[in-house]
Amino acid sequence: MTGDEPTEGRARHEVRLLGLAYLLVFAALGLLGGSIALFGDPEAGSPVVRLDLKPFVPAHPAAATSAAPQAVLAPVPGIAEAPPTMSEPQTVGHVLLADPALIEKTPQGPLPRIADDGTPPMRAYAAPALSAGKPRIAIVISGLGISAKATQAALAGLPAGVTLAFAPYAVDVPHWVAEARQKGHEVLLEIPMEPYDFPDSDPGQYTLRAGSSEDTNTQRLVWALTRFTGYTGVTNLLGGRLLSDADALEPVLTYLTRRGLLFYDNGSAVHSVAPDVAARVGTSFAQATQSIDAIQAAMEIDHRLSDLETEARAKGSASGSGFLYPVTIERVSAWAKGLSGRGFVLVPVSAIVSQSKQ
Repeated sequence: MTGDEPTEGRARHEVRLLGLAYLLVFAALGLLGGSIALFGDPEAGSPVVRLDLKPFVPAHPAAATSAAPQAVLAPVPGIAEAPPTMSEPQTVGHVLLADPALIEKTPQGPLPRIADDGTPPMRAYAAPALSAGKPRIAIVISGLGISAKATQAALAGLPAGVTLAFAPYAVDVPHWVAEARQKGHEVLLEIPMEPYDFPDSDPGQYTLRAGSSEDTNTQRLVWALTRFTGYTGVTNLLGGRLLSDADALEPVLTYLTRRGLLFYDNGSAVHSVAPDVAARVGTSFAQATQSIDAIQAAMEIDHRLSDLETEARAKGSASGSGFLYPVTIERVSAWAKGLSGRGFVLVPVSAIVSQSKQ
């Protein structure tokens, strides 16, 4: 035996040990895989959202913007379900919340329509407006219906003359709309529309997009329109890109016009073509000229409200939009208390719209 033989023996022994170690590792991995297959993946409990698109034929083909088959957008957990259908008018106090004469029943829910006698929802659900010859100012506060605490604060702090815009997504939004109507507020529905920085800014999965087909945008619009009742019209939730695209916007405004609804441009889209498109298709229309809380500071909000007074004095009416920030609610409430004494009247947005050709 040479001097190298013990070394070679030790090497063969180490190789055998290494092979045994690998064998044990693979056996352990096999056992783990079998356990997962038998008892389930420990990650299987992670939340998953599945959208089940179902075929849909429009309930009122004459009112559809296209004869092509449409799809019902499946409900998503945590998002508002459509209110139930009804056979009699529903009121809160003495205020109309829903009327079967103004509703077309669809698979998605109650869709607004012009009544057989020609009454549009815009008129039926409008809040009273007393001008007495004074310049009129309309304030629209958006963002209601998502946060219960913020919505309750807005309803408690804002005067009845302020128009309130509700997002369509919250489960309890019909409850808040009913409370707003009972308190005398006029109500708008916020329609999610594509902004320039989409999807960094994403108003929701039912967003109307400039690059989508007319049928797709109509399906998404109908989904939003059927979330609740009692609104006079709609306003944009974001929407800079869509509102700057006349070809994409025109079918949307045409559909709203045929449903007897107004459109309020909240002024957030710098290059909005909504005024021109609305005039062309005959949509009852109003546009904010001031975003009263672009800077969330009491002094700045007061300045913007003062600017609206100047505009209303010169033109007869003016409108500003804001969000339900606590400082916005506080400053609008304080401003409104002295408005009549300064020679102005606070009115719902329906009181200052341009007249539709319909």
